[in-house]
Amino acid sequence: MKYLLSVSLIALGGAAWADCPVATVADMMGLEPGAYPQQYDLSDFEALAGCEMSFQENPEIAALNARIQGNPTELPGVEDRLPAEPLVVLPYETIGQYGGTLDGMSNATEAGTSDMLSLRHVNLVRFADDLVTIVPNVARAYEWNEDFTQLTFHLRPGHRWSDGAPFTAHDIAFWYNHMVMDPNVVESPRSLWMADGEPFEVEAMDDTTVVFRLPSPLPGLLASFAADFAQPFQPMHFLGQFHPAIDENADANAQALGFENGYAAIAHYYGGSDWKDVPSPLLRDPSTVESLPAAVLPTLEAFITVEDTTEGRHYVANPFFHMVDTAGNQLPYISEMDERYVSDNEVRILRMVNGEIDYKAQSVTLPDAPTLLDGAEAGNYTIDLRPQIGLPVFGFNVTAEDEDRRAIFLNRDFRLAMSHAINREEINSVAFFDLGEPRAYMHFDPVPPFATEDQATYATAFDPEMAAEMLDAVGLADSDGDGVRELNGEPFTLNLQFSTQGLSTAVAELVAQHWTDAGIPTTIREVTSDEYRSAQAANELDVIVWTKGQPIPIVLGSAEQLVPPFGGFFDARVGMLWSRYIETNGAEGIEPPAWTGELAETVAAWQQLQPGSAESNELGQQIIQQIQDGFMFIGTVQAPNPVYHSNALQNFMAPQTWSYEYYRMYPYRPQQWWLDE
Repeated sequence: MKYLLSVSLIALGGAAWADCPVATVADMMGLEPGAYPQQYDLSDFEALAGCEMSFQENPEIAALNARIQGNPTELPGVEDRLPAEPLVVLPYETIGQYGGTLDGMSNATEAGTSDMLSLRHVNLVRFADDLVTIVPNVARAYEWNEDFTQLTFHLRPGHRWSDGAPFTAHDIAFWYNHMVMDPNVVESPRSLWMADGEPFEVEAMDDTTVVFRLPSPLPGLLASFAADFAQPFQPMHFLGQFHPAIDENADANAQALGFENGYAAIAHYYGGSDWKDVPSPLLRDPSTVESLPAAVLPTLEAFITVEDTTEGRHYVANPFFHMVDTAGNQLPYISEMDERYVSDNEVRILRMVNGEIDYKAQSVTLPDAPTLLDGAEAGNYTIDLRPQIGLPVFGFNVTAEDEDRRAIFLNRDFRLAMSHAINREEINSVAFFDLGEPRAYMHFDPVPPFATEDQATYATAFDPEMAAEMLDAVGLADSDGDGVRELNGEPFTLNLQFSTQGLSTAVAELVAQHWTDAGIPTTIREVTSDEYRSAQAANELDVIVWTKGQPIPIVLGSAEQLVPPFGGFFDARVGMLWSRYIETNGAEGIEPPAWTGELAETVAAWQQLQPGSAESNELGQQIIQQIQDGFMFIGTVQAPNPVYHSNALQNFMAPQTWSYEYYRMYPYRPQQWWLDE
């Protein structure tokens, strides 16, 4: 039998492959403690031939399973719950101990929850800890054809959903063909799942082989699978009973459960997009749950939701999870996770200082670091500062309903003036303790090798006189000398709403003061992430603020943040009515400027090239130039941010970056974490 070993920081001794010690594996591979991981097919190593793996389970697993509505009342043995070729993880430090509850904290329902999502997340592949290498996860293996137009995944025989049903390649084809590409389920597919605007062909060749055929080369697709929150598989055995393309009795099956039709039943479980954090039936309508076949969708994740309320979520370990450690212990080690929603940043900081949670990174920013560091010893936790991907950016509503304000926001010189009015050195000193670096927005982050120094610092100089001259020129003059600029004789003011998930309070306050000093009074108001995103989607904001920027591998897979409205629901977005014009072929919205289409064409051409080639680098530099010619987003200061974890949390590796872009902790296999109480 063949096993895949996922190797990271090696701690030898203790764990064994029956009579084959871990030391033999490590020595044979030439690994040293601290080496970044690769995954290996152990059948390639002759010394391991004939080694057999024995499996153990969490002693609480039967009781945990009993809390999962829709799961079998009698669990098969652990050997029968695992795939024939489980993913074998060599823990960072030690073989763990089972049990305990990991305490986590998010901002609010459906906002600020990616921290906890990343702890249970799985996908076909993942980025390894080096954030460069892409390795199998749910998939056993993958391969591209020569021109990156066909990607084949091979699955693990015997892999099962959390309810024990077989997971097969047909679940992947079902996800793409009947969920993502069905407008009755998802109104329009994300650009992530298209190649130059054209859909894929996805075919299950047999139970363990699925092929993605692309209309044009898209080498970045693999990175999309490795880093995106969406999971490219859905349980056809469960959702298919409500889908008319799968079951001719779909509507009747749904109506028997009280739904209007099959699509209504799918929406009750799945929502209307591939964002997996939509409210489950437990939150949508608890009164329906008892009559449903399951409270939540079957999953391949490490943990399953058993509580979903406006106060938070609770999870228990998946008894059919596909990972084991090198001693044959089924992962995860931790039995339960508890996620509480705390919308007030000061209360979140207090809970961390008191040592009430085990892990937190999202929404924790550098201005919070002094308070957290002061309390670390008493609270028995550690703070790691990690470089951020992306930086806080500001934009303006170029499709604002008020035509006069829209005209000002549309004026590129206005946006340049507002950039030169920002004192980035003060932001760096006051908010970031001189640990940051002023930076222009160029979308690529970290700064790519093809970017010029001028592009990296474009329009970042603090120049109040230049800003004043440019504001005068665009029609925002201070005619009465009271320090407030006017538009059509009325004071021109800005309302800046922000969420601490996307921007620290200190940065919001400083930029508002800088703009006020330039003659444009700016008031700030902290709102929840849900409130901010809803107002942004409704085209109601004056100022757009969030952290923005992506590494090359992510941009290679998706152009979503480089075409109007320059991001998805969870991103900083401008030009909402430009996007509507594109979506409706001009029937609604406002026609976007020509440069947006030219940028989209350049990005599409760049995505088809081999990364790092001279031609790719040339087009990459051109993309940056087009982004800065459009100048939709004003860059500020890029600085590290804190990552918090309890000292009781074992096998914890601080991430390479503080970022969402690689899906937070997903590359570091948190299923190996355990609690040393």
